[in-house]
Amino acid sequence: MTTSYWFVRHGPTHAKGFCGHTDLPADLTDTAQIERLKAFLPTDAKILSSDLSRTRETARAIYNGQQRLPEAPEFREMHFGDWEGRAFESVEKSDPALWRAFWESPGSAAPPNGESWHQLTGRIEAALSNLHQSGPQGNIIVSAHFAVILAALQLATGMPAAAVFSFKINNFSVTKLDYLHESNNWRVMGVNILA
Repeated sequence: MTTSYWFVRHGPTHAKGFCGHTDLPADLTDTAQIERLKAFLPTDAKILSSDLSRTRETARAIYNGQQRLPEAPEFREMHFGDWEGRAFESVEKSDPALWRAFWESPGSAAPPNGESWHQLTGRIEAALSNLHQSGPQGNIIVSAHFAVILAALQLATGMPAAAVFSFKINNFSVTKLDYLHESNNWRVMGVNILA
């Protein structure tokens, strides 16, 4: 009675600033890493991605015969609003108070015209709940984004957002979370696994 989520962070974009809903491609030239990842992931899984290029392309690269699910816009990266495409230093300099609030006490602080951490986690919670409604799903590979994976980890553990921000999530890493349907609980099986 379990659904096992294999969250895979997409390949690098090499962006030098905020890249949330900005649709940048993934660098998939590390074919050795991709092959190791394909060998590590279950072949009896369903696989889905957000509708942004970097996760779609990563899902195609790691595909190994799994059942493809429709793209899921609800699994997009956090929306950084007016900060999209801007260098971190530029945002910090132009609005230091909001910058500090956003990083030091993540929750309701949001970039202008963007998403707060609470809004992101609410979106990811709804997306996961929607998947759970069909009952146990076996293995699901989610080609995902940094903040999406952290949001899922926070939902699974109940830890504060500031604590979940301390986790490193590398490109091409796997974070495995099991959802236990009978008890409506989560089990963390691994974070930032590099195959």
